[in-house]
Amino acid sequence: MSRGHVFVAAARGWIGTPYRHQGSVRGAGTDCLGLLRGVWREVLGAEPEEVPAYTPDWSEPQRDERLWRAALRHLHPCPGAPEPGDVLLFRMRADAVAKHLGILSQDGTAPRFIHAYSGHAVVESPLSGPWRRRIVAAFRFPDPIS
Repeated sequence: MSRGHVFVAAARGWIGTPYRHQGSVRGAGTDCLGLLRGVWREVLGAEPEEVPAYTPDWSEPQRDERLWRAALRHLHPCPGAPEPGDVLLFRMRADAVAKHLGILSQDGTAPRFIHAYSGHAVVESPLSGPWRRRIVAAFRFPDPIS
């Protein structure tokens, strides 16, 4: 079993949690960052920094890659191809800032990822071509404390 299995298992526990902007409570409501925060708390413990309030446009008007910079502060860039348990950062439009996150849950010929999707809930989706084309970076969580 890979080192990322604990992150995938934790993320799967959030499936069905309703989408709620700035939420981070399993079963009550979360957005994509809240899902990552919740998985962090469940597997690693206290969050590494307080998350300031943010708008749904994720600093698009300012062209500020705020989410990417935060990922670089607390996660490790993947040394190769992402593996299950790794964090995927997406740019939803070519001319926009990166503002969506998911956790790779399955790789290989039928890759999948878990994410909180606006207008839906936390879901496990196929990592289809359109989603793969939106990936701009992949990160690894720090190692869980044994």
